[in-house]
Parts: sequence; structure tokens; C-alpha cells
Amino acid sequence: QVQLVESGGGLAQPGGSLRLSCAVSGFAVDYHPIGWFRQAPGKEREAVSCISSTDGTIAYADSVKGRFTISRDNAKNMVYLQMNRLKPEDTAVYYCAADPFLRLEKLTYDSTCPSPHLYEWEYWGRGTQVTVSS
Repeated sequence: QVQLVESGGGLAQPGGSLRLSCAVSGFAVDYHPIGWFRQAPGKEREAVSCISSTDGTIAYADSVKGRFTISRDNAKNMVYLQMNRLKPEDTAVYYCAADPFLRLEKLTYDSTCPSPHLYEWEYWGRGTQVTVSS
């Protein structure tokens, strides 16, 4: 049974850092593409970052480039999102998602992750709240 469980959310001050974790069970994290998404109150869910299972390439939303880093630990079957220089506009519920049918590869700096509005990612976690406030 596939399960994704996010953790690591909380309250951070502007300019601070948090590291989100996504614990994956049911498949190996390097077997399917995995993405991080967020949804702020009153806004649509948006893609933040994603990592290819094929070649390990990565993409980020423009709003987080240079501040967030996605990584994967195959031994622990975990995916992380390191968030630095946090801003109040980063406040949202953060989700990780995976999809066994999505072919995602050769991502570059200018690539975008498949939006959940254009593509239905198969597996989702329940989310973790991130609040950035002084």
C-alpha cells in the first residue's frame, strides 16, 4: 500500500528555515517522480518542486528558486524540502505527491513541475502546515 507522510512543518520567522520530510512507503523513492506542492488559504494548490526518478534532475517554481532545495535519500526512502530565507508568502499547507505513470526527466533550471491542475498526481500525503510570521 502506497503511503506518503509529510512532517517538519511549523512556525518560522521571516528569513528562517524549515526542512520538510516526506516518508514514503509502498515504493522506492527513486522509482517514481515525486513533487512538493503547497496550498495557501484561498489559493489553488501549486507545484513547488519535483525530482525525476529517471535521472534525478530537479525543477523549482520561480517563487522558490534559490531558496528551496529538494533532495532524496534512497536508503531511508525519504524526500526532503529544505526551505531557507522563508517569506510570509510561503505560508501554506505543503504536500508531497508521487505518480507511477508520469514520465519526468531532463529537468532544467527553466523546467516546471506538472501542475496538479493540469495533471492528476496519483498519490498524495495529507500535508503539513508551514506558517511564516514574526
